[in-house]
Amino acid sequence: MPAPAPFRIDIPQATLDDMRTRLRNTRWSDDFGNADWTYGVESSWLKSMVHYWANDFDWRAQEAEMNRLPHFRTEIDGIPIHFIHVRGKGKNPVPLILTHGWPWTFWDWKDVIGPLTDPAAHGGSDDDSFDVIIPSLPGLGFSEPLRTTGISVRQIAPLWVKLMAQLGHETFAAAGGDWGAFVTMELGHAHPQHLRAVHMTLPCLPGIMPQNLTAADFADDEQWMAQRAADILPAITSHTAVHAADPQTLAYALADSPVGTAAWIWERRRAWSDCDGDIESVFSRDFLCTTASIYWLTNTIGSSLRIYKERALHPFPPLPDRAPTIPVPTGFAIHPKELRWVP
Repeated sequence: MPAPAPFRIDIPQATLDDMRTRLRNTRWSDDFGNADWTYGVESSWLKSMVHYWANDFDWRAQEAEMNRLPHFRTEIDGIPIHFIHVRGKGKNPVPLILTHGWPWTFWDWKDVIGPLTDPAAHGGSDDDSFDVIIPSLPGLGFSEPLRTTGISVRQIAPLWVKLMAQLGHETFAAAGGDWGAFVTMELGHAHPQHLRAVHMTLPCLPGIMPQNLTAADFADDEQWMAQRAADILPAITSHTAVHAADPQTLAYALADSPVGTAAWIWERRRAWSDCDGDIESVFSRDFLCTTASIYWLTNTIGSSLRIYKERALHPFPPLPDRAPTIPVPTGFAIHPKELRWVP
């Protein structure tokens, strides 16, 4: 198993030029009666975003900002893994692996790196310092190319254990959201001997299927969770159905068109964020364009979708010998506009 090697993000200029050419030559679908996004992404907003992306967005500036952090690449069991590793400045930093989801990237964690690694500089104590490791999910962003099928949550968790072992950490803490929450859950469930604690921003527990829960499963002071789950359901069904059924068919269109990739990603970012329909009140244009660019410039939008299909093909039921199912300290963040909860 090769040792992690330093990695620098450096997209070829020809690839950037090709992206801008495709953005400027977009063949636009007609859009009518859709000012409120009833039918999907509204065209005037998307055209304005794409104009900015093609003409004003500075990828090189974003690339330089990302490269200010120490990046590495390694290969584990034949799977390329990209990650950021920022060491804590305290006396005894706790190793912490942060896992993102879809359509997120490692860059979604950028604003917590400083407070976690250098809490004293953010009003905290050196005693609370972490060594922060942020991998990109297999087949997403710079963890490419993915050439191995069957990589679902149960397969990603041991990859993270091996990655942390490469870095000298036999025990560590883990946190995550979205798919990253599932991976974090699986780490605490299937690999407790390596975990000090786990934390999830998408509450999930082994064997608990949200679609099987009813309002009666929630306590009186949790009824808002059941209502939110019902309200948000339409915003989480379309992509799940396609990704879990035939992601490769969609991948051809998205890989060919950066606008297609962006529309597919940005709609989810808008629907799943607490923005009251104004996504730019939460995410800057540069951040949105950076996110879409990472997917398109690395040509990983297709392989990024596969995790949904792999979950359908390779479910991860609770291990029969685990009681409690997560036998390490476990924390949940309960956000009112999250997509799912457990009672």
